[in-house]
Amino acid sequence: QAQLVESGGGSVQAGGSLKLSCVYSESIYGDYCVSWFRQVAGKERDWVAGIDNSGNIGYADPVKGRFTISKDNAKNTVYLQMSSLEPDDTAKYYCAALSRDYCHWPLVPTLFSYWGQGTQVTVSS
Repeated sequence: QAQLVESGGGSVQAGGSLKLSCVYSESIYGDYCVSWFRQVAGKERDWVAGIDNSGNIGYADPVKGRFTISKDNAKNTVYLQMSSLEPDDTAKYYCAALSRDYCHWPLVPTLFSYWGQGTQVTVSS
């Protein structure tokens, strides 16, 4: 059973930065697409960014130019570097994995089989 564990969330003032990490178990190493989603209580889960096995990357429009997704295969980790944070970025952030070797972004959350428990990001004005 694949597992993903997020970390790095916290509270920051507007304009600040945070770096989220998603460590995935070795069982999902290989042909997987990994994405970050975020969700505000009572609202739908929104796609934020994704990276596939070949390094193909996509970003949602609200975060383009501010967020950067990357991965370190040696550490089984996908990162989300978030800069110039805004109060609207406040949400619980989840990483998710999909067994596929290539992903055309964006993708809906229902396609993803594996999810982490989430990490809270709070941005104050």
